[in-house]
Amino acid sequence: MRQAAGKEIIMIKIAVYGKGGIGKSTTVSNVSAALADMGYKVMQIGCDPKADSTQSLHHASDIRTVLELVRERKNDFELSDMVREGYGGVICVEAGGPTPGLGCAGRGIIAALDKLKEKGAYETFKPDVVIYDVLGDVVCGGFSMPMRGGYADKVFVITSGENMAIHAAANIAVALDGFKDRGYASLGGIILNRRNVRDEDAKVAELASDIKSEVIGELSRSETVTDAEDLGMTVIEAFPDSEMAGEYRTLAKKMLEICNSEIRKC
Repeated sequence: MRQAAGKEIIMIKIAVYGKGGIGKSTTVSNVSAALADMGYKVMQIGCDPKADSTQSLHHASDIRTVLELVRERKNDFELSDMVREGYGGVICVEAGGPTPGLGCAGRGIIAALDKLKEKGAYETFKPDVVIYDVLGDVVCGGFSMPMRGGYADKVFVITSGENMAIHAAANIAVALDGFKDRGYASLGGIILNRRNVRDEDAKVAELASDIKSEVIGELSRSETVTDAEDLGMTVIEAFPDSEMAGEYRTLAKKMLEICNSEIRKC
């Protein structure tokens, strides 16, 4: 156990899923930055073949994905080749994807996460919080890897009120329910990332009810997010005093509260 923000904690492992384009990576990066500002050592692992999860945290174009390193060097590389330190000391990792037209993205995630374990990433960096940023359009094979025992303990699902986003969120919840007897991660709640579509609150509330969960955080549709992305930064870094930064901090605290509550039950 370690000290962070004045409290003793054990490593908290979170997976955040959502439909592609729902604002998942933006949300995860801002949560990571908010947690770093609170004094936590954070590791963010991008599990999307686009390998853009951590861009706004490290401002570097030279981050090598784990799968690139494996393809080029087999096992002849160091842990330091796989990571970049970003804002607030966040450890940034990108799993990456297969060569276009070849290989399976899901299997690539399995290989990347296995390699992180093999290289001793968790023991070396000793993060207080690990966040897996996972594409949730298809929850099968490697894309379910972060849900499995030994990886995430809690899964949070990001959605808007758009029909396809809700459909993807429901599928993720179904997958989690199917894995519940295997010791996999459990659902921590729904995060509403607003798109200001008709009946958005009612649709997302109905989703939460249907999957026996709750909406644990709400994020406004804000130009502040776009402005920060144009600067290549998180909102937390670019506009720390903005209302949007406050929303991300509130969300980060709520996610920690839910995870710590589950730990206390064990």
